[in-house]
Amino acid sequence: MKLKIKISLLLILFTVCAGQAKAVSLPVTINGTVKGLPDGTRIDLVPGATHANEQPVATAVVSNGNFLLKGAIATEPRLYYLRTAGIGGQTSLVLQPGKIVVTAMAKLTGSAENKYYEFTDLVVKGSEANNQYVKKIAPKNELNALYIANQEANKEVVTRRNQAYAAKDTTLLKSIIESPAWKKAMADESQFFKQAQRNLRKIVTDNKDSFWGPLLALDIYSYFTPEDKIMYAELSPAAQKSYYGKILGDLINPVGFKGQQAPLLNAKNEAGQAAEIGVLKKGHQYVLVDFWASWCVPCRKSIPALKKVYADYRDKGLQIVSISIDKKEGDWLKAQQEEKLPWPSFLDHGATANAWKVQAIPAMFLLDEQGKVVLENMSLEEVITKLKAI
Repeated sequence: MKLKIKISLLLILFTVCAGQAKAVSLPVTINGTVKGLPDGTRIDLVPGATHANEQPVATAVVSNGNFLLKGAIATEPRLYYLRTAGIGGQTSLVLQPGKIVVTAMAKLTGSAENKYYEFTDLVVKGSEANNQYVKKIAPKNELNALYIANQEANKEVVTRRNQAYAAKDTTLLKSIIESPAWKKAMADESQFFKQAQRNLRKIVTDNKDSFWGPLLALDIYSYFTPEDKIMYAELSPAAQKSYYGKILGDLINPVGFKGQQAPLLNAKNEAGQAAEIGVLKKGHQYVLVDFWASWCVPCRKSIPALKKVYADYRDKGLQIVSISIDKKEGDWLKAQQEEKLPWPSFLDHGATANAWKVQAIPAMFLLDEQGKVVLENMSLEEVITKLKAI
Protein backbone atom coordinates (compact mmCIF):
# COMPACT_ATOMS: atom_id res chain seq x y z
CA MET A 1 0.00 0.00 0.00
CA LYS A 2 1.35 3.42 -0.89
CA LEU A 3 0.96 6.22 1.65
CA LYS A 4 0.82 9.77 0.39
CA ILE A 5 2.98 11.27 3.14
CA LYS A 6 5.69 13.86 2.69
CA ILE A 7 8.60 12.64 4.75
CA SER A 8 10.46 15.94 4.49
CA LEU A 9 10.33 18.53 7.25
CA LEU A 10 8.66 21.85 6.49
CA LEU A 11 8.85 25.53 7.31
CA ILE A 12 5.85 27.84 7.69
CA LEU A 13 6.13 31.56 7.16
CA PHE A 14 3.49 34.29 7.57
CA THR A 15 2.34 36.40 4.58
CA VAL A 16 -1.02 38.06 3.86
CA CYS A 17 -2.65 39.64 0.83
CA ALA A 18 -4.91 42.67 1.02
CA GLY A 19 -7.75 41.70 -1.33
CA GLN A 20 -6.52 40.76 -4.78
CA ALA A 21 -4.33 43.81 -5.25
CA LYS A 22 -1.03 43.66 -3.37
CA ALA A 23 0.55 42.04 -0.34
CA VAL A 24 0.78 43.98 2.91
CA SER A 25 3.92 42.89 4.72
CA LEU A 26 5.94 43.45 7.87
CA PRO A 27 9.66 42.86 8.36
CA VAL A 28 11.09 39.68 9.85
CA THR A 29 14.66 38.84 10.78
CA ILE A 30 15.74 35.23 11.13
CA ASN A 31 18.98 34.77 13.07
CA GLY A 32 20.01 31.16 12.59
CA THR A 33 22.67 28.97 14.16
CA VAL A 34 23.00 25.47 12.72
CA LYS A 35 25.90 23.37 13.94
CA GLY A 36 27.19 20.93 11.36
CA LEU A 37 26.84 23.10 8.27
CA PRO A 38 30.19 24.07 6.71
CA ASP A 39 31.01 27.70 5.98
CA GLY A 40 29.78 28.80 2.58
CA THR A 41 26.64 26.65 2.66
CA ARG A 42 23.76 28.53 1.06
CA ILE A 43 20.44 28.62 2.89
CA ASP A 44 17.35 29.20 0.72
CA LEU A 45 13.90 30.27 1.84
CA VAL A 46 11.49 28.53 -0.53
CA PRO A 47 7.66 28.76 -0.63
CA GLY A 48 6.07 25.43 0.25
CA ALA A 49 2.70 23.66 0.39
CA THR A 50 1.88 24.83 -3.12
CA HIS A 51 2.78 21.46 -4.69
CA ALA A 52 4.71 23.44 -7.29
CA ASN A 53 8.40 23.85 -8.04
CA GLU A 54 9.01 27.16 -6.29
CA GLN A 55 12.10 29.35 -6.48
CA PRO A 56 13.83 30.82 -3.39
CA VAL A 57 12.50 34.16 -2.16
CA ALA A 58 15.54 34.86 0.05
CA THR A 59 19.01 33.42 0.56
CA ALA A 60 21.83 33.58 3.09
CA VAL A 61 25.31 32.09 3.43
CA VAL A 62 26.50 30.22 6.53
CA SER A 63 29.50 31.70 8.31
CA ASN A 64 30.81 30.09 11.51
CA GLY A 65 27.59 28.13 11.74
CA ASN A 66 25.44 31.27 11.58
CA PHE A 67 23.23 32.86 8.93
CA LEU A 68 20.92 35.85 8.69
CA LEU A 69 17.74 36.00 6.60
CA LYS A 70 15.78 39.20 6.16
CA GLY A 71 12.39 39.47 4.55
CA ALA A 72 8.88 40.85 4.78
CA ILE A 73 5.97 38.77 6.02
CA ALA A 74 2.46 39.38 7.32
CA THR A 75 -0.25 37.62 9.29
CA GLU A 76 -1.82 34.75 7.34
CA PRO A 77 0.37 31.63 7.45
CA ARG A 78 2.39 30.64 4.43
CA LEU A 79 4.50 27.53 4.33
CA TYR A 80 8.17 27.84 3.38
CA TYR A 81 11.15 25.50 3.34
CA LEU A 82 14.42 26.51 4.98
CA ARG A 83 16.62 24.52 2.63
CA THR A 84 20.31 23.93 2.04
CA ALA A 85 21.50 24.32 -1.54
CA GLY A 86 23.83 21.82 -3.19
CA ILE A 87 23.61 18.98 -0.70
CA GLY A 88 19.92 18.76 0.17
CA GLY A 89 18.35 19.17 3.57
CA GLN A 90 15.55 21.22 5.14
CA THR A 91 13.73 21.95 8.35
CA SER A 92 10.45 23.54 9.38
CA LEU A 93 9.45 26.66 11.29
CA VAL A 94 6.42 28.84 11.84
CA LEU A 95 7.40 32.49 11.74
CA GLN A 96 5.66 35.75 12.47
CA PRO A 97 6.83 39.36 11.98
CA GLY A 98 9.64 40.42 14.28
CA LYS A 99 12.93 38.97 15.42
CA ILE A 100 13.16 35.19 15.28
CA VAL A 101 16.02 33.09 16.63
CA VAL A 102 16.53 29.58 15.28
CA THR A 103 19.01 26.97 16.46
CA ALA A 104 19.45 23.41 15.21
CA MET A 105 21.90 20.62 14.48
CA ALA A 106 22.64 19.35 10.97
CA LYS A 107 24.09 15.91 10.34
CA LEU A 108 25.29 14.75 6.92
CA THR A 109 23.70 11.38 6.22
CA GLY A 110 22.50 9.17 3.37
CA SER A 111 24.31 7.05 0.79
CA ALA A 112 27.34 8.09 -1.22
CA GLU A 113 25.18 9.12 -4.19
CA ASN A 114 22.36 10.62 -2.14
CA LYS A 115 23.76 12.55 0.79
CA TYR A 116 21.62 15.07 2.63
CA TYR A 117 21.55 17.07 5.86
CA GLU A 118 19.26 15.82 8.61
CA PHE A 119 18.15 18.61 10.95
CA THR A 120 17.58 17.85 14.65
CA ASP A 121 17.23 19.64 18.00
CA LEU A 122 15.31 22.51 16.43
CA VAL A 123 14.53 25.41 18.77
CA VAL A 124 12.54 28.46 17.66
CA LYS A 125 12.26 31.59 19.80
CA GLY A 126 10.08 34.60 19.04
CA SER A 127 7.19 32.78 17.36
CA GLU A 128 4.14 31.54 19.24
CA ALA A 129 2.76 30.36 15.89
CA ASN A 130 5.53 27.77 15.73
CA ASN A 131 4.22 26.19 18.92
CA GLN A 132 0.75 25.89 17.35
CA TYR A 133 2.13 24.14 14.30
CA VAL A 134 4.21 21.72 16.37
CA LYS A 135 1.11 20.69 18.33
CA LYS A 136 -1.06 20.30 15.23
CA ILE A 137 1.46 18.21 13.32
CA ALA A 138 2.51 16.07 16.33
CA PRO A 139 0.41 13.02 15.30
CA LYS A 140 2.37 12.79 12.05
CA ASN A 141 5.69 12.88 13.90
CA GLU A 142 4.40 10.11 16.19
CA LEU A 143 3.66 8.05 13.09
CA ASN A 144 7.20 8.62 11.85
CA ALA A 145 8.50 7.26 15.17
CA LEU A 146 6.21 4.21 14.92
CA TYR A 147 7.35 3.57 11.34
CA ILE A 148 11.00 3.65 12.39
CA ALA A 149 10.26 1.33 15.32
CA ASN A 150 8.55 -1.18 13.02
CA GLN A 151 11.45 -1.01 10.56
CA GLU A 152 13.93 -1.72 13.34
CA ALA A 153 11.84 -4.54 14.84
CA ASN A 154 11.56 -6.34 11.47
CA LYS A 155 14.94 -5.34 10.07
CA GLU A 156 16.47 -8.83 10.17
CA VAL A 157 13.75 -10.65 8.21
CA VAL A 158 13.36 -7.81 5.70
CA THR A 159 17.11 -7.83 5.07
CA ARG A 160 17.12 -11.60 4.54
CA ARG A 161 14.17 -11.34 2.17
CA ASN A 162 15.86 -8.59 0.13
CA GLN A 163 19.10 -10.56 -0.07
CA ALA A 164 17.27 -13.68 -1.25
CA TYR A 165 15.39 -11.63 -3.84
CA ALA A 166 18.59 -10.03 -5.12
CA ALA A 167 20.25 -13.45 -5.33
CA LYS A 168 17.19 -14.84 -7.17
CA ASP A 169 17.12 -17.69 -4.66
CA THR A 170 13.45 -18.62 -5.09
CA THR A 171 13.60 -21.52 -2.62
CA LEU A 172 14.99 -19.36 0.17
CA LEU A 173 12.67 -16.50 -0.76
CA LYS A 174 9.62 -18.77 -0.51
CA SER A 175 10.81 -20.04 2.88
CA ILE A 176 11.24 -16.51 4.23
CA ILE A 177 7.89 -15.27 2.94
CA GLU A 178 6.13 -18.22 4.61
CA SER A 179 7.92 -17.69 7.92
CA PRO A 180 6.17 -16.28 11.04
CA ALA A 181 8.71 -13.43 11.16
CA TRP A 182 7.81 -12.22 7.66
CA LYS A 183 4.09 -12.55 8.32
CA LYS A 184 4.55 -10.44 11.47
CA ALA A 185 6.44 -7.81 9.45
CA MET A 186 3.62 -7.66 6.88
CA ALA A 187 0.99 -7.47 9.64
CA ASP A 188 2.89 -4.62 11.31
CA GLU A 189 3.09 -2.77 8.00
CA SER A 190 -0.61 -3.22 7.27
CA GLN A 191 -1.57 -2.04 10.75
CA PHE A 192 0.73 0.97 10.43
CA PHE A 193 -0.81 2.15 7.17
CA LYS A 194 -4.33 1.76 8.52
CA GLN A 195 -3.43 3.79 11.59
CA ALA A 196 -1.57 6.34 9.48
CA GLN A 197 -4.57 6.95 7.22
CA ARG A 198 -6.81 7.50 10.24
CA ASN A 199 -4.39 9.75 12.13
CA LEU A 200 -3.45 11.90 9.16
CA ARG A 201 -7.05 12.41 8.12
CA LYS A 202 -7.86 13.42 11.70
CA ILE A 203 -5.15 16.13 11.59
CA VAL A 204 -7.05 17.76 8.73
CA THR A 205 -10.58 17.30 10.06
CA ASP A 206 -9.61 18.61 13.51
CA ASN A 207 -8.66 21.87 11.77
CA LYS A 208 -11.39 21.95 9.11
CA ASP A 209 -12.82 25.32 10.20
CA SER A 210 -9.72 27.43 9.49
CA PHE A 211 -6.87 27.82 7.02
CA TRP A 212 -4.98 25.22 9.05
CA GLY A 213 -7.09 22.43 7.57
CA PRO A 214 -6.06 22.81 3.91
CA LEU A 215 -2.56 23.94 4.87
CA LEU A 216 -1.99 20.77 6.88
CA ALA A 217 -3.49 18.64 4.10
CA LEU A 218 -1.03 20.13 1.62
CA ASP A 219 1.73 19.67 4.17
CA ILE A 220 0.98 16.01 4.87
CA TYR A 221 0.01 14.59 1.49
CA SER A 222 2.28 14.59 -1.54
CA TYR A 223 -0.57 14.17 -4.07
CA PHE A 224 -4.36 13.99 -4.22
CA THR A 225 -6.88 11.71 -5.92
CA PRO A 226 -10.64 11.95 -6.62
CA GLU A 227 -11.22 10.11 -3.32
CA ASP A 228 -9.96 13.22 -1.52
CA LYS A 229 -12.99 15.21 -2.67
CA ILE A 230 -14.75 14.05 0.50
CA MET A 231 -11.98 15.49 2.66
CA TYR A 232 -12.15 18.80 0.82
CA ALA A 233 -15.96 18.94 1.13
CA GLU A 234 -15.65 18.61 4.92
CA LEU A 235 -13.69 21.88 5.12
CA SER A 236 -15.63 24.98 6.15
CA PRO A 237 -16.40 27.64 3.49
CA ALA A 238 -13.83 29.91 5.14
CA ALA A 239 -11.16 27.20 4.97
CA GLN A 240 -11.93 26.50 1.29
CA LYS A 241 -11.68 30.21 0.45
CA SER A 242 -8.34 30.63 2.21
CA TYR A 243 -5.07 30.82 0.31
CA TYR A 244 -4.28 27.15 0.84
CA GLY A 245 -7.90 26.16 0.50
CA LYS A 246 -7.89 27.46 -3.08
CA ILE A 247 -4.67 25.59 -3.86
CA LEU A 248 -6.08 22.38 -2.40
CA GLY A 249 -9.31 22.84 -4.35
CA ASP A 250 -7.42 23.23 -7.62
CA LEU A 251 -5.43 20.07 -6.93
CA ILE A 252 -8.43 17.97 -5.95
CA ASN A 253 -10.71 19.36 -8.65
CA PRO A 254 -8.19 20.20 -11.39
CA VAL A 255 -9.14 22.03 -14.56
CA GLY A 256 -7.37 20.02 -17.23
CA PHE A 257 -6.01 20.79 -20.70
CA LYS A 258 -7.99 18.33 -22.80
CA GLY A 259 -8.89 19.91 -26.12
CA GLN A 260 -6.53 22.84 -25.47
CA GLN A 261 -3.06 23.66 -26.75
CA ALA A 262 -0.34 22.01 -24.74
CA PRO A 263 1.20 24.18 -21.99
CA LEU A 264 4.67 25.63 -22.27
CA LEU A 265 7.87 23.63 -22.23
CA ASN A 266 10.73 25.16 -20.24
CA ALA A 267 13.31 22.41 -20.67
CA LYS A 268 16.59 21.70 -22.45
CA ASN A 269 18.34 18.60 -23.76
CA GLU A 270 21.96 17.51 -23.18
CA ALA A 271 23.16 19.91 -25.86
CA GLY A 272 21.34 22.83 -24.27
CA GLN A 273 18.67 23.01 -26.97
CA ALA A 274 15.24 24.15 -25.80
CA ALA A 275 12.20 21.91 -26.11
CA GLU A 276 9.63 23.30 -28.55
CA ILE A 277 6.28 21.65 -29.18
CA GLY A 278 6.24 22.93 -32.77
CA VAL A 279 9.55 21.23 -33.56
CA LEU A 280 8.80 18.04 -31.63
CA LYS A 281 5.43 17.40 -33.26
CA LYS A 282 6.60 18.19 -36.80
CA GLY A 283 6.01 15.15 -39.01
CA HIS A 284 4.19 13.25 -36.27
CA GLN A 285 0.50 12.57 -35.83
CA TYR A 286 0.77 12.19 -32.06
CA VAL A 287 3.28 13.19 -29.36
CA LEU A 288 3.40 11.37 -26.03
CA VAL A 289 4.89 13.60 -23.31
CA ASP A 290 6.19 11.53 -20.40
CA PHE A 291 7.20 13.20 -17.10
CA TRP A 292 9.68 11.13 -15.10
CA ALA A 293 12.76 11.33 -12.84
CA SER A 294 15.84 9.24 -12.16
CA TRP A 295 14.67 8.46 -8.61
CA CYS A 296 11.13 7.43 -9.65
CA VAL A 297 11.02 3.61 -9.54
CA PRO A 298 7.66 3.27 -11.38
CA CYS A 299 8.97 5.63 -14.07
CA ARG A 300 12.09 3.58 -14.64
CA LYS A 301 10.11 0.32 -14.65
CA SER A 302 7.78 1.69 -17.33
CA ILE A 303 10.60 2.54 -19.77
CA PRO A 304 10.88 -0.96 -21.37
CA ALA A 305 7.14 -0.88 -22.10
CA LEU A 306 7.48 2.66 -23.47
CA LYS A 307 10.27 1.48 -25.76
CA LYS A 308 7.99 -1.25 -27.11
CA VAL A 309 5.21 1.28 -27.76
CA TYR A 310 7.74 3.50 -29.52
CA ALA A 311 8.96 0.61 -31.68
CA ASP A 312 5.38 -0.39 -32.57
CA TYR A 313 4.07 3.10 -33.38
CA ARG A 314 6.92 5.42 -34.37
CA ASP A 315 6.51 4.50 -38.05
CA LYS A 316 2.80 5.19 -37.70
CA GLY A 317 3.29 8.79 -36.57
CA LEU A 318 4.08 8.58 -32.83
CA GLN A 319 6.76 10.68 -31.15
CA ILE A 320 7.68 10.29 -27.48
CA VAL A 321 9.20 13.15 -25.48
CA SER A 322 10.58 12.63 -21.97
CA ILE A 323 10.68 15.51 -19.47
CA SER A 324 12.72 14.83 -16.34
CA ILE A 325 11.91 16.72 -13.12
CA ASP A 326 15.25 15.81 -11.53
CA LYS A 327 16.72 18.60 -9.41
CA LYS A 328 20.28 17.66 -10.30
CA GLU A 329 21.35 17.59 -13.94
CA GLY A 330 23.92 14.91 -13.15
CA ASP A 331 21.23 12.53 -11.87
CA TRP A 332 19.24 13.03 -15.07
CA LEU A 333 22.25 12.53 -17.34
CA LYS A 334 23.28 9.35 -15.49
CA ALA A 335 19.75 7.91 -15.76
CA GLN A 336 19.58 8.80 -19.45
CA GLN A 337 22.83 6.98 -20.09
CA GLU A 338 21.56 3.93 -18.23
CA GLU A 339 18.16 3.87 -19.93
CA LYS A 340 19.39 4.80 -23.44
CA LEU A 341 16.17 6.59 -24.37
CA PRO A 342 15.70 6.47 -28.18
CA TRP A 343 13.50 9.60 -28.29
CA PRO A 344 14.02 13.30 -27.42
CA SER A 345 14.71 13.81 -23.71
CA PHE A 346 14.82 17.06 -21.74
CA LEU A 347 15.38 18.35 -18.21
CA ASP A 348 12.69 20.59 -16.72
CA HIS A 349 14.11 23.95 -15.70
CA GLY A 350 11.45 24.45 -13.06
CA ALA A 351 8.34 25.71 -14.85
CA THR A 352 7.23 22.85 -17.09
CA ALA A 353 5.82 20.43 -14.49
CA ASN A 354 4.08 23.38 -12.82
CA ALA A 355 2.51 24.51 -16.09
CA TRP A 356 1.28 20.99 -16.86
CA LYS A 357 -0.06 20.63 -13.27
CA VAL A 358 1.92 17.47 -12.67
CA GLN A 359 1.22 16.19 -9.14
CA ALA A 360 2.86 12.77 -9.29
CA ILE A 361 5.03 10.87 -11.74
CA PRO A 362 4.98 9.07 -14.06
CA ALA A 363 2.53 11.43 -15.76
CA MET A 364 1.70 11.09 -19.45
CA PHE A 365 -0.01 13.41 -21.92
CA LEU A 366 -0.95 12.61 -25.51
CA LEU A 367 -0.96 15.49 -28.02
CA ASP A 368 -2.33 15.51 -31.56
CA GLU A 369 -0.58 16.94 -34.63
CA GLN A 370 -1.97 20.42 -33.81
CA GLY A 371 -0.33 20.27 -30.39
CA LYS A 372 -3.66 19.93 -28.56
CA VAL A 373 -4.02 17.66 -25.54
CA VAL A 374 -5.96 14.50 -26.39
CA LEU A 375 -5.39 12.58 -23.14
CA GLU A 376 -3.89 13.74 -19.85
CA ASN A 377 -2.52 12.13 -16.70
CA MET A 378 -3.27 8.67 -18.06
CA SER A 379 -1.59 5.30 -17.70
CA LEU A 380 0.52 3.67 -20.39
CA GLU A 381 -2.30 1.14 -20.85
CA GLU A 382 -4.69 3.98 -21.68
CA VAL A 383 -2.18 5.36 -24.17
CA ILE A 384 -1.90 1.99 -25.89
CA THR A 385 -5.69 1.65 -26.03
CA LYS A 386 -5.97 5.09 -27.63
CA LEU A 387 -3.23 4.36 -30.16
CA LYS A 388 -4.84 1.09 -31.16
CA ALA A 389 -8.15 2.87 -31.66
CA ILE A 390 -6.67 5.45 -34.01
